[in-house]
Amino acid sequence: MAKKKNILLIYTGGTIGMVKDYKTNSLLPFDFNNLKKKIPELNQLPCKIKTVTFKKPIDSSNMNTKYLVDIINIIQEHYQTTDGFVVLTGSDTMSYTASAISFMLKNLCKPVIFTGSQLPIGDLRTDAKENVITAIEIASANKNDEPIIKEVGLYFEYKLYRGNRTTKINSEHFDAFASPNFPHLAESGVHLYFKEHLLLKKKCSEKLIVQKTLNQNVVVLKLFPGITENTIKTILNTKDLKGVVLETFGAGNAPTNKAIINLLKEAIKKGIQIVNVTQCTTGRVNMRLYETGIMLKNIGVISGKDITTEAALAKLMYLLANKEVENTEFKKYFETSLRGEITDF
Repeated sequence: MAKKKNILLIYTGGTIGMVKDYKTNSLLPFDFNNLKKKIPELNQLPCKIKTVTFKKPIDSSNMNTKYLVDIINIIQEHYQTTDGFVVLTGSDTMSYTASAISFMLKNLCKPVIFTGSQLPIGDLRTDAKENVITAIEIASANKNDEPIIKEVGLYFEYKLYRGNRTTKINSEHFDAFASPNFPHLAESGVHLYFKEHLLLKKKCSEKLIVQKTLNQNVVVLKLFPGITENTIKTILNTKDLKGVVLETFGAGNAPTNKAIINLLKEAIKKGIQIVNVTQCTTGRVNMRLYETGIMLKNIGVISGKDITTEAALAKLMYLLANKEVENTEFKKYFETSLRGEITDF
């Protein structure tokens, strides 16, 4: 008989951790120590489940680098004695959080699965139960005595995605997330089906390396028709600014206005890293296609290829804080896949 896997459930906050008090009709925090009483189906899973809860659960809108480090510390503390992790957090910033955690954990060789819900766990039509049950099942899934998933994933509404490939697309439907430029990794139906050819392949001989610092001196600059030079100048002159995620049109295009191009050029000369990410939901940046993109390439703007804005922001913060990454190598590191967040072609 196979040994039961040890799964750690980490609750940071969010809708999934709430239950309705039917006397007052208000939402109250759920006691995760009674998880199996609320979801008795968990007793059927071949794993032992322990829970850790933030002392003061947070709304996901309040997620910041401090809380990211809190998650990292919990994972690091239990890494040797735990087979898989399920992180319960609010869905609004889940893609940002999953992306950041994926970069902060180098050589990760165990599943870290993010999930949450659109309705509280005690609601009549809640999606919380299915999401929790399947996320735990995924985190405990093994093949040849090795975890099937060896990366940060995000599970929602019957699909497992690579965490740093996701974006939240809906605030009302249960299928709240999408992975626009990369297929989902697994699907839950009558059977739990893993697309093993899409999973990150890792040899687990290297030690887990944890980076607990992120450079927060970054900004997302979204271009729009009519954006003024003064607006761009003000943003680029932000004190201590180190990085910019530049959301451009189509295949990575920006206005050919010389004043705007010069502002970007001067910022790059000052050492600010500027990454080009398309505003389109699907597709990739190609700065060789049109004059409006070629101009950005020529001044040293970095291609985000098919990365999401959430992952681009997280990767920028991670690399800017990584002492091993020299300024001259920054472009090479960003344009190379580190955790499966970008397509190398």
